[in-house]
Amino acid sequence: MTEIADSGSAGDTPVAFQDPGYRAAVVDLLGAIAYGEISAFERLAEDAKLAPTLADKLALGKMAAVQFNHVEPLIARIAELGSEPMEAMAPFVKAFDAFHARTAPSNWLEGLIKAYVGDGLAADFYIEVAAFLDAETRTTVVTSLSDVGHSEFVVDRVRQAIVADHRVAGALALWGRRLMGEALSQAQRVAAERDSLAALLAGGVDRPGLDLAALGRMFSRLTENHANRMAELGLAS
Repeated sequence: MTEIADSGSAGDTPVAFQDPGYRAAVVDLLGAIAYGEISAFERLAEDAKLAPTLADKLALGKMAAVQFNHVEPLIARIAELGSEPMEAMAPFVKAFDAFHARTAPSNWLEGLIKAYVGDGLAADFYIEVAAFLDAETRTTVVTSLSDVGHSEFVVDRVRQAIVADHRVAGALALWGRRLMGEALSQAQRVAAERDSLAALLAGGVDRPGLDLAALGRMFSRLTENHANRMAELGLAS
């Protein structure tokens, strides 16, 4: 993948930011990720109510806290770029809220899989896009999407449930496939509605970016990562 080169000495603004189109694309991307983290925090806190034990409730609460702690560096970076963070997030509120309404889990296990599969797919997508960003923004994005080990809790609980009752595996596999389809559609809708993001993804902002073949390979990697996560859970993709 082609990356944007930074220029000058440490502390200088990368050449890319002299292009207002690139700056707008970065602010949009950061705004989307920041509100995504806020909505993930809200969802995990709500899903904790479905937890069958106090230990499970605590574990999901910790996952929610991690998502919330990711927000501050993102909005700080938006402010550094001269934009107002609330305004940067505002265009994505409706789309993210609609996505979560469409994919509201009906039980504890569905909530766990959504946290693992759905959030994982979103993180993969944004990290793929971050490969084309300046170094400082790229680091902010990748750090904000770090898992810090909480996926192990989800994998353990889902595998335990399948061992206890193998019949749940089929329904959970179907749920995982639905999440995959909804998440990919969500990413496409968000990009299509924001010209700057579409240009960044298509390679039209200040550098030779993705061609159609590269875009296809990117979505192949997203699909492969999804299949690997489903396998980790003990589910067919």
